[in-house]
Parts: sequence; structure tokens; C-alpha cells
Amino acid sequence: QVYLVESGGGLVQPGGSLRLSCLASGRIFSLNDMAWYRLAPGAERALIAGVTTSGSTDYAESVKGRFTISRDNAKNTVYLQMNDLKPEDTAVYYCNVDRRIATIRSWGPGTQVTVSS
Repeated sequence: QVYLVESGGGLVQPGGSLRLSCLASGRIFSLNDMAWYRLAPGAERALIAGVTTSGSTDYAESVKGRFTISRDNAKNTVYLQMNDLKPEDTAVYYCNVDRRIATIRSWGPGTQVTVSS
């Protein structure tokens, strides 16, 4: 069975932190570089952080220095630690394979992050 399930979103004040998790089926996770994406109102889904199978990471400029992506290969889980959140980070967050490397799989439900005072 192929699946992606994101969790950990919520409402947070500016400057706050959240940690997102994404449980992926082994078929997706084990052989692929993974990434977090976000979809904000009126915008296209954007790749914001990527992690290779060996743990190397890269980030979009908009989140660099504030967000940290990681993966736990034993748990088939990808994480996104988000610090110093800003209102412009408000979006639905998704994980998937890194579309720069592989074909996107079916999207999971995503997890809503709202940054507001």
C-alpha cells in the first residue's frame, strides 16, 4: 500500500515553532529523496526543503535558517522542524518524493499550519 500521511500542524503565534511529521509507506520512502512542500492560498505548491536518502538537505531561501528537515529511515518518517514562524508561512504542508529527482506520488491530506496573533 502506498501512502503519505502528514501531521503536526496547528495554529501558532509569530515567532513560535512547530514540528511536522510525515509517515510514508516503505515503497515510497526507502529509495527516494524526500521533500516538504507547502501550498498557500493563491500560490502554487512550492518545494521548501529536501533531504536525500543519505541525509543531505537543502532549503528554499524563504525558510533557510528557520526550518530543518530530517528523516528517520527506521520509522519511514520525514520531519520538518519549523522555528521563528511568520504569517507568510501559513499554508497546507505536504511531503512527497523530491520532484527534482523523481515522479511525484499521490498527495496525502497535508497538514494546515496557521501563523497568526
